[in-house]
Amino acid sequence: MKNKSIFLSIFIFAVLSIACQKQDGKYVCTPCDQSCDALFFSKPGVCPHCNMKLIKKSELKAKKELIVNAININEGSGEFLIDGGVGNKEKTIKVYYHKPKNYRPESRILIVVPGAGRNGDSYRNAWIEESEKYGVLILSLMYPEKEYDFGAYHLCGIMYDLDIKNSIEYVENTNVANMDESKFTFKINENSDEWIFNDFDRVFDLTVQKLKSTQTTYDIFGHSAGGQILHRMAIFQKESKANYIIAGNSGFYTLPSNDFILPFGVKNAPFHVEYLPSIFKKKLIVLIGELDNATEKGGTLLHSVSVDKQGLHRLERGTFFFKYSKAKAQEMGLDFNWTLKIVPNTGHNHKKIGDAAAGYLYESAEL
Repeated sequence: MKNKSIFLSIFIFAVLSIACQKQDGKYVCTPCDQSCDALFFSKPGVCPHCNMKLIKKSELKAKKELIVNAININEGSGEFLIDGGVGNKEKTIKVYYHKPKNYRPESRILIVVPGAGRNGDSYRNAWIEESEKYGVLILSLMYPEKEYDFGAYHLCGIMYDLDIKNSIEYVENTNVANMDESKFTFKINENSDEWIFNDFDRVFDLTVQKLKSTQTTYDIFGHSAGGQILHRMAIFQKESKANYIIAGNSGFYTLPSNDFILPFGVKNAPFHVEYLPSIFKKKLIVLIGELDNATEKGGTLLHSVSVDKQGLHRLERGTFFFKYSKAKAQEMGLDFNWTLKIVPNTGHNHKKIGDAAAGYLYESAEL
């Protein structure tokens, strides 16, 4: 049965290849590193082999010729490359953008931080409708996994040399990963200039300069791994030009607490208690899907002794993180500007969480 399926796939691809090569050939598949990259098509649409969007051959040439730090933003969708910043100059970050038809210098700017899939293109695409509706410029960042591992991405470069291989076991046929904290080793990077958060202001500044924007702040949205990055940004980044920081469906949290070590708390982190007043004043929105609970199978869900004290799934953990932080602020007599939003009938879905974030950002009087 398996051999029959493989034979059928090969046969279908051969037929498609012959058919496509006879056509005019103005369009090609968006590069996906599969054999269909060699096919040509006469009309726009999607590749029947891999379902990637078909693009003009001239666009493919432009994609291959992206130059690092050459910022080019035209109306519609596109991308550009920047270097990785301090300590990461040899790395590159791809910025997928969408500039709406009604863009103006005073238009708001939203930076989007994807989940573990690093799929900045599909995250950008999920925001195109809102971009056009509200006149918002979208900048969706893609950090390649071969250059930015779990420590550099999820844990923001604050931690490195993580012993993931020996400390984490993935449960077959599930989305569960179990960590043995006694085997988990790492190093701490105390040079905050090398943390991932600095990229966000840098992308914003480069964009403002290129488009002669009048904006002085940006909003930022992250989902799943992106949510982990952004709630850590609220805790560890002393200053930034971010306005609203929306952390959606994070897998687990770094608590502003000396009761836990990194990455579950700040006991051994480059962090001081005097940071708390400014941390709690930030406009952090903890955004969680109501159905991102024990039955949700999307995304990887980490379990360990420390993580499970926050809850057994993302809804519990996000709620715990918010309530714990609020109680901490009240105990210290500090202003608390964080917000908890639970999105009804939504699980671990970046498009639906993004739709909710857009509603809160651009329509809701609450914000």
